[in-house]
Amino acid sequence: MTLVRPQPKPGVLPFAVAITVLNLLGHLWLGFEQAWLTPFVAVGSAYASELLIEVLINGWQKARFRGGLRHLVRFLLPAHISGLAVGMLLFTGERFVVVAFAAATAIFSKILLRVPVPGAPAGVSTHFMNPSNFGIAVTLLLFSDWVGVAQPYQFTENVSGALDWIIPLIIVCSGSVLNWRATKRLPLVLAWLAGFAGQALVRALITGHSVWPLLAPMTGMAFVLFTFYMVSDPMTTPRARSRQLVFGAGTAALYGLLSYLGIVFGLFFSLCIACFARGALLALASYRERGSTAVARMASDISQPSGQA
Repeated sequence: MTLVRPQPKPGVLPFAVAITVLNLLGHLWLGFEQAWLTPFVAVGSAYASELLIEVLINGWQKARFRGGLRHLVRFLLPAHISGLAVGMLLFTGERFVVVAFAAATAIFSKILLRVPVPGAPAGVSTHFMNPSNFGIAVTLLLFSDWVGVAQPYQFTENVSGALDWIIPLIIVCSGSVLNWRATKRLPLVLAWLAGFAGQALVRALITGHSVWPLLAPMTGMAFVLFTFYMVSDPMTTPRARSRQLVFGAGTAALYGLLSYLGIVFGLFFSLCIACFARGALLALASYRERGSTAVARMASDISQPSGQA
């Protein structure tokens, strides 16, 4: 299977700028509790992994990052986003090896976990797992005694008063515009939000608990960032509006099920399951497409005259 990775899509540069600014403000002012070396380790590991993979696949002479600084920057934008997201959402203390592992896992997942693209030429494939989310989820599973997720309060820990509302409002507004104009994933975001509220109501009815604590995660900055900058990743979510609605609502339903079962870190694991299910459906569609093409080709060959007397 030929590994044809697309160039950065519209929305990647705004995403990269937004997450860079957030990390800078977070470590300098907002109150991020990770060590200040964490984002550098995460981004460095992501860069190194992306460059290594490119050289191994295409060779040094044909590497797509060659040709000047502009090509290099554009090539590394997805890795930049993944590295900063991993470093921002995981808390490892000063265990920088774990941070590097999470970032490298995120990048390598784009190569190791791929499916054929339905309707594309034979051999063309795409990754289907959200890289940052996958790296975080795997790290949480493998290093559960060493690592946890960043505390939601760290995003506004050092601010008070009106800024407690202004900062989330800026994230919501910028994320909404970004997913509306650039990524075209606003229907998915709305379906995720509606589905999250719906699963809270269902869990409240089943358990008899108050619905308000179940809705409380929606008020945190971590949830806002997950909503507008992770669950809506354009490379690992459907393009069609109807499928976006199913993906967003389905991810919320999976979160509700995991939470009901007492499984922590449900945001990351539910998105992993949703992306895996989408990948399986893409693989099945491609398999059926190839089967239909093969049958049609056989029928065509049979119907052709042999040319013999």
